[in-house]
Amino acid sequence: MSKTSGDRRIDAYIAAAAPFAQPILRDWRALVRRCCPEVEEDIKWGMPHFIFRGKILSRMAAFKAHCSIGFWFGEVVSGSEDSKDSGGSTGRDGMGDLGKLRSAADLPPQAEQEAMLTRAMALIESGSTPAWLLARSKAPKPLPEMPAELAAALQANAAAQAGYAGLAPGQQREYLDWVIEAKRAETRTRRVAQAVEWLSEGKTRNWKYANC
Repeated sequence: MSKTSGDRRIDAYIAAAAPFAQPILRDWRALVRRCCPEVEEDIKWGMPHFIFRGKILSRMAAFKAHCSIGFWFGEVVSGSEDSKDSGGSTGRDGMGDLGKLRSAADLPPQAEQEAMLTRAMALIESGSTPAWLLARSKAPKPLPEMPAELAAALQANAAAQAGYAGLAPGQQREYLDWVIEAKRAETRTRRVAQAVEWLSEGKTRNWKYANC
């Protein structure tokens, strides 16, 4: 991480993004650094993150057809009622707290962007805890019912069954939700096969990002 020249991994991330995304990412990064001179940069979960006093201030990501920008404090900062944590979906059409960004015109006015960052910094300085994190610390919701296809596949593969049993409830939920959310039968079949392969190797659903 760096407080001065910037993280070269983020330079590379922006350079590798689609042409439409690069100015959005560059401008947001520049604004964050201007509004928060103490900011540090890092890559977490494969995405650029901006850290202020050890806490996530904001994060940004580029996808095939849009970009996203999010805040650790979600709706308290952005005003989006359905915002979730960094990386979650929101009520603003897409991942992040500002919706799907396809051009700079999709961003709120710069004064509003600056105000969001100011609120985010103030919340970090105050030692506040995001509402979504407080909710997560409460008793976890029961796991959804395991899809029949996944149950049968696990029963037929002892290693995968053991891998699943060894996961924390939240990690089990990631697999269950992934299979349940598949709308097409062929997609569900493919995901079940992939889940069994990963579980037999002792991997979590998001193992690829574990060391990001």
